[in-house]
Amino acid sequence: MQKVLLILVTVLFFTTSFYKISDSEIKTTETDLKVKPQNLIKNDPKGVASIATEIYSALGFENINKLNPDVFYKAYLGFNNLKKAGQLNEDAHLLSICDFSLSSTQKRLWVIDLNEKKVVYNSLVAHGKNTGEEFAQKFSNTESSLQSSLGFYITESTYNGSNGYSLKLLGMDAGYNDAALQRAIVMHGADYVSEDFIKNQKRLGRSWGCPAVPRALAEPIINTIKGKSCLFIYYPDEQYLSSSKWLKESEEV
Repeated sequence: MQKVLLILVTVLFFTTSFYKISDSEIKTTETDLKVKPQNLIKNDPKGVASIATEIYSALGFENINKLNPDVFYKAYLGFNNLKKAGQLNEDAHLLSICDFSLSSTQKRLWVIDLNEKKVVYNSLVAHGKNTGEEFAQKFSNTESSLQSSLGFYITESTYNGSNGYSLKLLGMDAGYNDAALQRAIVMHGADYVSEDFIKNQKRLGRSWGCPAVPRALAEPIINTIKGKSCLFIYYPDEQYLSSSKWLKESEEV
């Protein structure tokens, strides 16, 4: 009897050793093992990624230029850190983003209402004359450089100057844009920020370092974002991205 049982066990072992898993079973197993992005978001200790993803998903971008999600996340992270540091009011909810990695012929300025989860404005915006031609390439915090400056800004008061209705900008990144007020880096309207200029020159006109917007949109945009809202001028500069304290995810700011 024991010999019979031993034979049966041996046959069963060899039979099951050559059992082949079906393709559908392999796919199911691989899917179950994948780490899904939402799981990473749920494990985010600050909740910043979770909130940023929720807001970005709701923005839609129907009939307007789509903002890069990674650029939005960085902008939102800095906005959140500025608020935590008391640089923005607790009820601040407007976030403006210039993505200077894009061609100046694209609408690369977004003004976003974070509470309403909607894009209020999507507009052309100029970079500095010495920052580049169609594409931005070089940035500076130096007086008379005629270059744009990277980083986070807090919008200040308005005034009427040589460029018309303008908005003062307070640079929050030391060494990158904290000379903005002294350099008179402001948001203002300009005739060279237009679709007609692009058609004629194959690029947008350029400022002396200011984020200039179309003349017709200057007043409504400025009136929307004035008085301590956040503006982020982005470019994939690794030195800046790794050194800005407003882009730290785990350290105190």
